[in-house]
Amino acid sequence: MFQNDAVRGLDRQECLRLLAKVPVGRVVYTRQALPAVLPINFSLDTDSSVLLSTSQDSDLVRAVDGVVVAFEADEFDAASRSGWSVVVTGRATVVTDPAEHERLSQSDPTSWMPVQDAVFVRIESEMVTGRALKGTSGME
Repeated sequence: MFQNDAVRGLDRQECLRLLAKVPVGRVVYTRQALPAVLPINFSLDTDSSVLLSTSQDSDLVRAVDGVVVAFEADEFDAASRSGWSVVVTGRATVVTDPAEHERLSQSDPTSWMPVQDAVFVRIESEMVTGRALKGTSGME
């Protein structure tokens, strides 16, 4: 069995602080009635929403606009068997307001992929959960 204190839950503020430290996460959504997971770089907006930048022609844009999705990011160290994982669940929407689009164009996120006419997707942070794994020497 694992030690009881090896895993602990994280509160919302700690989850958001950890999310801000990493550049890449995974958006989890439904594509053609099947689960899909897409690694993507992201940033957090001032309201703690997850922001993604992608191509207007992306399957992601068509699949997630107006639906509830999950976004997960983590950081683990295999040698010490420690790390954390955070999941944000909320409604995803394509940013259509011109002023908001311009604001996001001047800051983050910038897609790591070459993109013309970037589209921004906002995932509201309606539910934020996380857990941390404290390093252990293995099973007892």
